[in-house]
Amino acid sequence: MTTDRVQVSPWPFVGMAGMACALFLDLASLLLLPWWAVALLVVVWLALFVVACAWWSLHPRWVPAVAVLAVLVWVGAVALAGLT
Repeated sequence: MTTDRVQVSPWPFVGMAGMACALFLDLASLLLLPWWAVALLVVVWLALFVVACAWWSLHPRWVPAVAVLAVLVWVGAVALAGLT
């Protein structure tokens, strides 16, 4: 009896680690941003998390890009708060 090994892509795991980092940044922004801005960041993060979960098997190489997008949204929110 032979068993074939299935090649598992590491990219979804990298992307989900990035998503965890982005969530940490979003929640830590309570020190800089008003509560409603942090709530909006978390809602955006949740939407991106759903996309990352959906792409886990379909497009595993795209999941890190979702994490990068989540961090870029956070950078934009902090930059906008710095302008006001």
